[in-house]
Amino acid sequence: MTDEFQSGFVALVGRPNVGKSTLLNKLVGSKVSITSHRPQTTRNRVVGIVNGEGWQIAFVDTPGIHRPGRKRLNKMINQNALAGVEGVDVVALMISADGWRKGDEPALAAARESSAKRFLLINKVDTVNQKEALLPLMQESVEKLAFDEIIPVSATRGTGTDVLIETLVKYMPTLPAGYPEDQITDRNVQFQSSELIREQLFRQLNDEVPYATAVTIDAMETVEQVLHIDATIWVENDSQKPIVIGKGGERLKRIGSNARAGLERIVAGQVYLQVWVKVRKGWADDPGMLRELGVSDDL
Repeated sequence: MTDEFQSGFVALVGRPNVGKSTLLNKLVGSKVSITSHRPQTTRNRVVGIVNGEGWQIAFVDTPGIHRPGRKRLNKMINQNALAGVEGVDVVALMISADGWRKGDEPALAAARESSAKRFLLINKVDTVNQKEALLPLMQESVEKLAFDEIIPVSATRGTGTDVLIETLVKYMPTLPAGYPEDQITDRNVQFQSSELIREQLFRQLNDEVPYATAVTIDAMETVEQVLHIDATIWVENDSQKPIVIGKGGERLKRIGSNARAGLERIVAGQVYLQVWVKVRKGWADDPGMLRELGVSDDL
């Protein structure tokens, strides 16, 4: 390896729920991107920063690239994902070890159009008994696109992450670090607070309700070493509000409690979190609301 410092950006792309956010958290060694078993949990681009001796890699976790629906929100999520591929040094396309799916095609098209180096990450290799079983998938992948590297990984277990980092460093340009050594993400506490609440919505609500919710942070201040946060969960219609609140307010209490615990781990201190639920009809098509959420045409 060169003695000069190497630094660059890597975009993690793929279909929704393929494991990009889980991999990012594993690489960073801390939770910087929310996860759930539901697709399209990620709405915004999140940068996770990994530092080593003589190098720094900024991983851009993009929303899952998909065929967007009719709502402005879905279109903006896709736009954010595609924008995350621009200006990076490596595009790392993730698929599952069980093979290519139709849902992988939009991300593959984005990787194909990129001028960056292109990696294929085959996730969930822990589910494959014999690694030789991946050879046909690798051959099929090469026929789809001439990837510069193909690396099997397990986002949940961390298998292959050392090889991934070691290989990526070789492709990073000779540049000074873009972020301070002690910084692990480009997102502030306010964003992380809203995301942790939204993560709980995706984990605790059924059907389509989580997709009809958004979270804003209304106030944040530190009083006597306690971080006080006021947040609002927005829903699209009146029938969704009692679902989020739950019987006797139990579900909302659980959402707030779990989000607060996660935030206290991030800030390494005490947090007092208050959460309300309000109705805002058509928020997913409202440009002003989407700008407030950081998901807008301006991005």
